Amino acid sequence: MPEVLVPSARWERWVANFATGHGGAELSVSGGALRGDAADGSHFAARLPFATTYDGAAEAADFAAAAVAPGEWGVLLVRKGGFAVARMSGAALVEHKVGQRHVQGRTKAGGQSQQRFARRRDNQARQAYEAAADHAARILGGVRLVVAGGDHAAVDAVLDDPRLSSVTRVDPWLPVPDPGRAVLDQAVLQAQSIAVDVVNA
Repeated sequence: MPEVLVPSARWERWVANFATGHGGAELSVSGGALRGDAADGSHFAARLPFATTYDGAAEAADFAAAAVAPGEWGVLLVRKGGFAVARMSGAALVEHKVGQRHVQGRTKAGGQSQQRFARRRDNQARQAYEAAADHAARILGGVRLVVAGGDHAAVDAVLDDPRLSSVTRVDPWLPVPDPGRAVLDQAVLQAQSIAVDVVNA
């Protein structure tokens, strides 16, 4: 089953529902994560956001309380069609920028025209990534932890900018569509959520 992102405010209910659905569950702390082992053999492993290691009590409430955003962090979403970048202070949005760029789609034409088309598309994509890096460098200056999403190659291209060398990307990876403001707002919430791997028996 793919990773599930659960907001900390809903975590206790999520654990209760898991236990109810699987005949009870025993919680334990292992490897910096909260683990739940159910009577029917199902289990989950939950990790705190921002690569935070958990070493507290094996209680859902304590784990949820530990899911706290750091003082300064950021979100970076990049696809060929646009980008969104946000600087956060705890759960508060400090500054953001959303930008759209036109990058042509693929063509069915063959031969030289196809090659010319591909070069133009690559140039447009490079310019889009450079614009995203300019805004990211301005907004994320001094920020260490960033949650990213969109297209892996696009995000890597932006984070390769020397001005962003101090940035460390942390999970979860957010598979978002072309980023607009609504997508950015949702990404900010997901970035602060508890990441759960569930194995159903």
